[in-house]
Amino acid sequence: MDIWIIRDGEKTGPLHDFEVRKKIGTGELSGSIHAWHEGLEAWKPLEEIEIFAREFQPAAAPAIEPDPVVPPTERLPPPLPVPTCYGRRFWARWLDLLLFTGIWWLGMWAARQDIEAALLNHWVILFRLVPWFIIEILLIHYFATTPGKWLLGLRVLNKDGSKLSLAASTIRSLRVMFIGVGFGWEILSLFCQTLSYFNAKRLGSPMWDYVGGHQVTVKPLNPVSLSAYVFALSGAILLHFVVLGSYWFDISAKTSPEFKQKFEKNPFWHLPKRY
Repeated sequence: MDIWIIRDGEKTGPLHDFEVRKKIGTGELSGSIHAWHEGLEAWKPLEEIEIFAREFQPAAAPAIEPDPVVPPTERLPPPLPVPTCYGRRFWARWLDLLLFTGIWWLGMWAARQDIEAALLNHWVILFRLVPWFIIEILLIHYFATTPGKWLLGLRVLNKDGSKLSLAASTIRSLRVMFIGVGFGWEILSLFCQTLSYFNAKRLGSPMWDYVGGHQVTVKPLNPVSLSAYVFALSGAILLHFVVLGSYWFDISAKTSPEFKQKFEKNPFWHLPKRY
């Protein structure tokens, strides 16, 4: 379509409509410039001519797509913290140790060994618990518990709920023997247990479980298992007195005449010496 335009009082044309659109697009022609093409009754501003009116309409702003609505994920409460029960673990440990040492001393008495010499031998006292920790390795690996732990509702497991491998159980028991109870050797044992308690409070679990990635699960106590525990602990302590009583008396009497007199006045029953 041929277009005529008026610029600065002069008529220019004919121009093809696409040329006019191009000039409008570059800003060379404004909407107030009058133009005419065949079919119009009079000259009109370009912005009022139908075929050019769209060129002067403001460009529509690009539609802004709203962000996709993500349904809120269901937030579940965090898992319940695993109860530590340090007191229960302490008493379970010492029931195991007292049961083992009581049976160990009884075995030495039955085998007619020199128990007094063993009591005075620091090396024997230092390493007497080593056999127990070998037994504990197997118990934890196969059953995830020990007699003391079983009576008090404790099980040693990995974080995923599986039982410890033989290697993991061995490393754990060695750590307990060295840094947990200090071989059960009097002052060293007290120091190790105190240090282990404060480390456990700081880390959230004892060192041997924290480093190994293990957990101790806890079941509620019931009267039957608690009564059985008290009976077993009392029996283990009594077994020590029955087997070692006469030897303790002889050792103490050598250093304290007063103790000897008290013991002779109030004797308690014990197994006779066999060595």
